Amino acid sequence: MLFQPRLIPTLAMLLGVSLFVYLGAWQGGKGDRLELELAQRAERGKLGPVWVTDKLLDPQAAQDAPFAVVGTYDAQHQVFLDNRQENDQPGVHVITPLKIEGSETRILINRGWVGWTLGRSVLPVVATPSGRVHVVGLASTPSTKKFFLMPDHPEASAKLWSKLDMTRFQKLTGTPLQPVVLLQTGGDAPDALVRHWPPPDDRVGKHRGYAFQWYGMAVALFLFYAFASFRKGRSL
Repeated sequence: MLFQPRLIPTLAMLLGVSLFVYLGAWQGGKGDRLELELAQRAERGKLGPVWVTDKLLDPQAAQDAPFAVVGTYDAQHQVFLDNRQENDQPGVHVITPLKIEGSETRILINRGWVGWTLGRSVLPVVATPSGRVHVVGLASTPSTKKFFLMPDHPEASAKLWSKLDMTRFQKLTGTPLQPVVLLQTGGDAPDALVRHWPPPDDRVGKHRGYAFQWYGMAVALFLFYAFASFRKGRSL
């Protein structure tokens, strides 16, 4: 048996192996970055909540970190986020802007979940605390992704939003707005809203599993190429 490689199969093998190695490194890098990010968030959580002022936060650095804020609710601009479920029950999230004490800057507070008590034709009635309140919560940045297979539908009410659009909200209030939403976990909360915020998914193992698969495909392709390149030599 002689090793007799051919040009086109060799080039195809090199291209394929390079692609698989690149994809493996990409997935491995995503896993490493996510692991570091989760570790940093855990460390921030141990330090306790940071006070929010009128200074705008860095949304990426603030993601999932605990914050505390004092101010007054702007009940006039309260909205509901549609299609939110809790224990398989349909409902909405209550989003109320809070005017940060000593400034005109607002921060959106996701005060929790409430079901459709009277059916979808009637918005839930949720009382908003008046006066000075203290809120503790986890920072979250609303997703801006739009799925092209899911077109936008007309909203049934000006107060019922299909998604939380920070730019739309800022135009609505005409005031400075913090770029994150606080998922309320504590503070002044004299209501029966459900506040259940699952922790972010730990996808480190998933990304590393994908990386292993891509590297394995690179090895398999090389071995197949090497095996296919051996041919019987001429007998003397």
